[in-house]
Amino acid sequence: MTAFLFVPGDRPDRFGKAVASGADVVIVDLEDAVAPAHKDAARAEVDAWLASGNPAMVRINAPGTPWFEADAALVAARDVPVMVPKAETPDVLAGFREVVALVETARGVESAGELAAVPSVTRLAFGSVDLAAELGVAPEDPEPFAYARSRLVIVSAAAGLAPPVDGVTTDLRTDERLEADVRYARRLGFGGKLCVHPRQVGFVKAGFAPSEAELDWARRVVTAGESASTVDGQMVDKPVLARARRLLGE
Repeated sequence: MTAFLFVPGDRPDRFGKAVASGADVVIVDLEDAVAPAHKDAARAEVDAWLASGNPAMVRINAPGTPWFEADAALVAARDVPVMVPKAETPDVLAGFREVVALVETARGVESAGELAAVPSVTRLAFGSVDLAAELGVAPEDPEPFAYARSRLVIVSAAAGLAPPVDGVTTDLRTDERLEADVRYARRLGFGGKLCVHPRQVGFVKAGFAPSEAELDWARRVVTAGESASTVDGQMVDKPVLARARRLLGE
């Protein structure tokens, strides 16, 4: 799963459109996309959507907010995956069945290894916009977040989780920025990206898919097997063979 699409929890008219976008995961959002005055109404809309048998992940409001307990109760009652924002404390994540931990604070980055080790956590995601505000840096500049991103990749691998999901690209004016962000995230070892608009979904899915050149290389490596010492001048050993098999989905 590579494309995770947010849809505001108080916009039920968009729920079906989000599903039709082709996103691997639709995240109905009760947090940032919903104003405080609309939180309860949004929760009711999301509950009705889930009660009708529609699949979705729910981003609840952060622990410590006035809406956390009611949001958590909704997720438990409907038995759906949850995205927990401002993830910092393992004990909070352990209270859910299936969790994507959204790491978007300095404390969360430093606690990422502990978060990844929680049995209910299936994946980590990166919240660059909130972390940028805390650090006082520009969210569109990747350099200040190199450590945080790499940390999430490393701790995910160490915990046996799927590669983490990168944060949103807020610039909706051009495709070039989104494509550049996807290439950068994939290069660092991320395995997916959060989307804020349906039109981003196709770019994300294409960007994280192996290219034809990569697939061709992987097929030749697997065909050669461990009996070959080199392919395209590159030494082939067990780790190289394992990478080729991952690219082919084996």
